[in-house]
Amino acid sequence: MKKSIFILLGAALLSVPIYGQDSGIPFQNTIRIEQGDSHEVIIEKAAHVVPTPNQLDALRNEFIAFIHFGPNTFTRMEWGNGMEDPKVFDLKELDTDQWCEAMKAAGMKMVIITVKHHDGFVLWQSRYTKHGIMSSGFEGGKGDILKELSASCQKYGLKLGIYLSPADLYQIESPDGLYGNLSKYTKRTIPREVPGRPFANKKKFEFVVDDYNEYFLNQLFEVLTEYGPIHEVWFDGAHPKRKGGQTYNYHAWKELIQALAPNAVIFGREGVRWCGNEAGGTRPTEWNVIPYQANPDTMSNFADMTDPVLGDREKLYQGKFLHYQQAETNTSIREGWFYRDDTHQKVRSADDVFDIYERAVGGNSTFLLNIPPNRDGKFSPADVNALVETGKRIRETYGTDLFDGAQGPKQLLDGKEDTYLLLDGANKEFVITTPSSVTINRIMLQEAVATHSERVEKFAIDAWIGGAWKEIAVSTNIGYKRILRFPEVTTDKLRFRLLESRLTPAVSHISAHYYTSRPPQLSFKQDVNGLVTIEPKLQDFGWNPHGQNAAGNLNVGYTIYYTTDGTEPGETSAEYKEPIKTDRGELKAVAVLKGERGAVHSERLGLAKKDWKLIGASSETKRRPATAAFDAKPGTYWHSEEGTLPLYIAIDLGSVQTLNGFAYTPQTRNSEGMMAKGVIKVSEDGKNWKEVERFEFGNLINDPSKRYHYFKKPVSTRYVRVEATEIAAGGKVVAIAELDLL
Repeated sequence: MKKSIFILLGAALLSVPIYGQDSGIPFQNTIRIEQGDSHEVIIEKAAHVVPTPNQLDALRNEFIAFIHFGPNTFTRMEWGNGMEDPKVFDLKELDTDQWCEAMKAAGMKMVIITVKHHDGFVLWQSRYTKHGIMSSGFEGGKGDILKELSASCQKYGLKLGIYLSPADLYQIESPDGLYGNLSKYTKRTIPREVPGRPFANKKKFEFVVDDYNEYFLNQLFEVLTEYGPIHEVWFDGAHPKRKGGQTYNYHAWKELIQALAPNAVIFGREGVRWCGNEAGGTRPTEWNVIPYQANPDTMSNFADMTDPVLGDREKLYQGKFLHYQQAETNTSIREGWFYRDDTHQKVRSADDVFDIYERAVGGNSTFLLNIPPNRDGKFSPADVNALVETGKRIRETYGTDLFDGAQGPKQLLDGKEDTYLLLDGANKEFVITTPSSVTINRIMLQEAVATHSERVEKFAIDAWIGGAWKEIAVSTNIGYKRILRFPEVTTDKLRFRLLESRLTPAVSHISAHYYTSRPPQLSFKQDVNGLVTIEPKLQDFGWNPHGQNAAGNLNVGYTIYYTTDGTEPGETSAEYKEPIKTDRGELKAVAVLKGERGAVHSERLGLAKKDWKLIGASSETKRRPATAAFDAKPGTYWHSEEGTLPLYIAIDLGSVQTLNGFAYTPQTRNSEGMMAKGVIKVSEDGKNWKEVERFEFGNLINDPSKRYHYFKKPVSTRYVRVEATEIAAGGKVVAIAELDLL
């Protein structure tokens, strides 16, 4: 096979056009599509769109942190109203070293802090407002969180970014506020001098702006010049409220940022884009070369891109400009962006965080994980534990390359970014041979996006097993980085096959890795027909669910065994292969991986519900109907309107059944509506009711798990009515995720 080594040009040269080997089109960050360009020409142009040096550095960060901290931390709100008394920010102590130590342990390379959220409260000693930390009790009004974090970042070797909200409710709501005050656009000098507070940086800028844009530029000048190098400026597109037709002079903002923070990328504008959700969800194919209808280099307003596909060929054909703009996959480690408490606010498991890491970083994007400090100025222990465990898994998995010492194209195995293999003509395959057999379940690949853009559209990986090639993974694009996950194989030879591409791809890296799978915890899902699915337990994380089963994604190769007679399951029990039919009784199951047993999951299952009908309920909402209490669908629940106790639900079972008890699953989105006490009744006609027994469930708020109540003696009936006579914490609504009759 013909092999050619090409040396990448220095990063500084990427600011000028670089001409490709396969056409006269220069490599650029943005390329115009001309009227009359054929589909072939458009694809050729797309294959010449490359990241800027700043974007490339941002891609190399891979895993970065977000910090949401402010008055909301103390009011327990997600969005403040801007009129909070600064003294509600009742911070007594601060430990930014602890933040950075935990982030470093996780493998993060940068942290972005919300120095001003939508409420307008600032976390540094700004010259231009009193609505901030200077008016709080923290360190007698002299504290500066941005300053302390900057020092900790330098100590721990982390880059620093700032989130400065364009929305500003304090400036909107205050009588003398600047946002939307209809001031005239006039020439202003940035920064505006403030007596007694001179700047060490003597640069001056002149812009024609209004009052609020001047205010925003002055604050940008402060945070970009007095807190060390800034590597990302994060502009949120969310606006809880607007006023006075206020517009933003983004061109002035960009000029200031490029002059004062020349190494920074700008999020929310042409530099870096939002992935389209706040859940850690990732597109199966994330292209960073995407189409625009206007030139993104001169645009001011950037709409969110939430389509499931952004950069495939059909999308590119519809564009007028092609632009390199990478995605940040952002989410929070907690249910919400700000800290609320350590009791009800759930924290993502290490499984979930590591799974998002592999999908995001290994899916051609950057992973931005929010960790909100608590009211003691620290990360809570649960957050730290998840970060430390995630970092441990990243190092254990990707710290060792199982292709070390292998034979194959040197350009791919030398660990250098500045070499790559061109897959041209008939040379669309390569083989890696290891000195001895290796067991792997991860492959990592990278393209030379800095000089050859994103070109691989589809490829496959084969392993030599039993004297023949066996396909073990197929994927779409590669881009900056692609991580393939598959059941483990043992082999001494792997083959890459290019299946589809845009021009001649340049692959710069391939490595093999092994993730130590663990037998997962299991869960049961019983449908209305009584069919039970057994699968890895999905973490109960109610905020912005991403729909992925982390345990199932990570822990492959296990076998599930189950019993229905009450005995302990093991490798001699029935193997689970498809949903099983049950109608009451105890189901037990265990996952086994390489002889290691997971935890046994046991659950008493109820009657099949296909014939059940609702015959009455106290009240219901359109979004949360009473039928959701027995629809056997995960994630749905009945949430009644507020009413006088008892609140009830009545069901026709379709035929007479003998019942031994019932199970109640509370909804877990919040602690509202937990059914602490109640009574169960039966009827012969669905109209006249007779009490069977009273029930009580304790500590539901702290432990909202499925609860059981067994009758003293069986009862036969067709109609059942469950009444809630007491709601936990004095509530006046009832919420039921699922009712089961045993």
